[in-house]
Amino acid sequence: MIKLQEYADKYVNLALPKHGAAICSVTDDFFAPAKRMLSADEPIFIEGRFDAHGKWMDGWESRRKRVAGHDVCIIRICPGVIHGIEIDTRHFIGNYPPAVSVEACRVKIEPGDETRWTELVAKADLQGHSRRVFAVDDKNSWTHIRLHIYPDGGIARLRIYGEPDQADQQAGRAQQLDLLSADVGGQAIACNNMHFGHMSNLLSMNPVANMGDGWETRRRRTAGNDWVILKLGRRGKISRVEVDTAFFRGNYPARCSLRGATLGDDESTRNSMDWPEILPKVALGPDQLHLFSNQLLAADDITHVRFDIYPDGGVARLRLYGEPTNPDNRD
Repeated sequence: MIKLQEYADKYVNLALPKHGAAICSVTDDFFAPAKRMLSADEPIFIEGRFDAHGKWMDGWESRRKRVAGHDVCIIRICPGVIHGIEIDTRHFIGNYPPAVSVEACRVKIEPGDETRWTELVAKADLQGHSRRVFAVDDKNSWTHIRLHIYPDGGIARLRIYGEPDQADQQAGRAQQLDLLSADVGGQAIACNNMHFGHMSNLLSMNPVANMGDGWETRRRRTAGNDWVILKLGRRGKISRVEVDTAFFRGNYPARCSLRGATLGDDESTRNSMDWPEILPKVALGPDQLHLFSNQLLAADDITHVRFDIYPDGGVARLRLYGEPTNPDNRD
């Protein structure tokens, strides 16, 4: 039997945000946000620390369930073959789930009602303040995990040990340029609404300061969705999209999408809804960085993008990484 440390030494944690992992949906995380479960740091316990929801816990913690059913969290992972799944309940003593199960799926964009899930870990008992690794004997490659806890409680860390489909993709990131950055001449051209935060904040290279340091629209009370049109500072082909919802916890968009086009200086952006799709509609989560690369559709070099959010809300930063057509100039 492979020991827990051997998994960590031999394989990549596919559930780390730096590899593109993010929370897609969660039934309940009242006491502690699900995104903490994906942290690369070891879980900690701070005696006497409380927040507006109760005792501060370093992990995902749902409220006590008073109705039938159980809590579920869907996580986008770095696509790859999974060899082991670690469930870490450290510091959860009187509030850990008695049991857990894990399923996986492989989809191009996001799981839906018709998605077929495969069980990787059958319902198994858990203990409090402990770490347990489940071996996975499956050669398929997966993109999403569905974690079930029965019926409620807290998980400190979820670690998915495996082999990424595209391990070399991460290594090449440092050589890519943010084609949209204000530092290379990116511009916010137009949007339908920016009641709470200016659209130009999306392009800022400064760290996100607070909820006011992003693009945020008013609450939508009619059909449709909000959008912004941006001009790239460098023409090029996008290979990675980063959407940061930092500080937007109760007002982040449920989903987003991206379209792009190549326009001349005298061309209008009026028909932007007809531009080719670069990133189909994908789920977003609160207060976290989302990385999209495998979800991108084939696209030509572009000069402009239309970023749609559904139906409304706030995004702190948008990064569009890729290879510029003319690296030495802006033309």
